[in-house]
Formats: sequence, C-alpha cells, structure tokens
Amino acid sequence: MDQRITIALTKGRILKETLPLLAAAGIEPAEDIASSRKLVFQTNDPGVQLLLLRGSDVPTYVQYGSADLGVAGKDNLLEHSGDGIYEPLDLGIARCRLMTAGIKGQTLPEGRIRVATKFVQSAKRYYANLGRQVDIIKLYGAMELAPLMGLADEIVDIVDTGNTLKANGLEARDLIADISSRLIVNKAALKMKHEPINRLLEKLRAAVS
Repeated sequence: MDQRITIALTKGRILKETLPLLAAAGIEPAEDIASSRKLVFQTNDPGVQLLLLRGSDVPTYVQYGSADLGVAGKDNLLEHSGDGIYEPLDLGIARCRLMTAGIKGQTLPEGRIRVATKFVQSAKRYYANLGRQVDIIKLYGAMELAPLMGLADEIVDIVDTGNTLKANGLEARDLIADISSRLIVNKAALKMKHEPINRLLEKLRAAVS
C-alpha cells in the first residue's frame, strides 16, 4: 500500500506561517515555493509531497481524499459543509477574527437588513441565532465598499488590525468567531495511513507547543 502523504497548503500569509512549523516537523520543500509557479512540490522526505491551493479549496481536496492532510483557516472550514474531515490540531497561526462591521456610529435599521459577505454560511448561522431576518449579498472583495455605497447595511468579514475598516469610516461590531489555521485530516486516510500520519501529527503538535 502506498503510504505517501499529500499535504494541501493554503497560499499567502498562512503558507508563510505554516512552512516553519513543517520545517520543525522535519519537512521542507525541495525548492522555493514562493518563487515557483508550480502547484505540486516534493520535499526532503520522499514520503511527503505538498500541494499549493486557494484556502477555500483545501477542505474540498482533503474531504475527497486528493490530499491526506491540509492546512486551512477556520473561516474556510466554517464555510465548508462536507464531512469526511477531522480537525485534530489548531496550529495557532494566522490569527484574526470573523466579525460584523458597519458605518461608524450608524445603527442598524429595524426589520430585515442586507448583509454583504463572502462568508455566507457563517453569516446565515449568526443572524439566524439572533433571530434577525437578513438578505445575504455575496461579494468576493472590497467588502468595505458595500455599506458606503448603500449596497448593504452591514458586512461580515475577517478583521485583523481593523485599520482597513477605520480608513473607510467603518467600525468592527460583533465577534462571530476567533479564527486561526487548523490542520485537517481525511478520515479514510487516517485509517489507511495511520502510522505516517500519526507520526507527522505528533511532530506538528510538538512544534506548535
């Protein structure tokens, strides 16, 4: 049986913070990921290869077994509705918050409101728990424009420093979830490749602690 492990990594900030943890666990890419256009990378360990994906795609690759493990932000995991995934380890990296935000000093209107976000499932759950009726408007970027241009009453977005909100006259409001990057594992792969995956998990736990 092939015991090779495939790990799906998330591009951008998460990748920069993941690579030192992998190195501490004894896994380093055979070439510079940052300067390459490749999407599949071999490592110093012949039993491990890396995939480089968009963060929103990592849970899907792991769910369907195209990757055995993955590193994804909790924000993307909250949006992912599929099963077949374990989430055994909080890597404690790329920390931020999923929050509501709106124009500074402006209160929400009574009744039904419009909310702009790319985190549709998280927003639906949050407002449903409040008993608030909302129309969700899906956007993929420049979320801060939506309240300013009258497209939405409020937004749901990732907040790090809050400086972008302030620069656009918005303020963070309610916390929906604390976000960090998690290690996820395909359930079937954990059974079929139990020993190598568990060895890697233990090394990553030690690196995180």
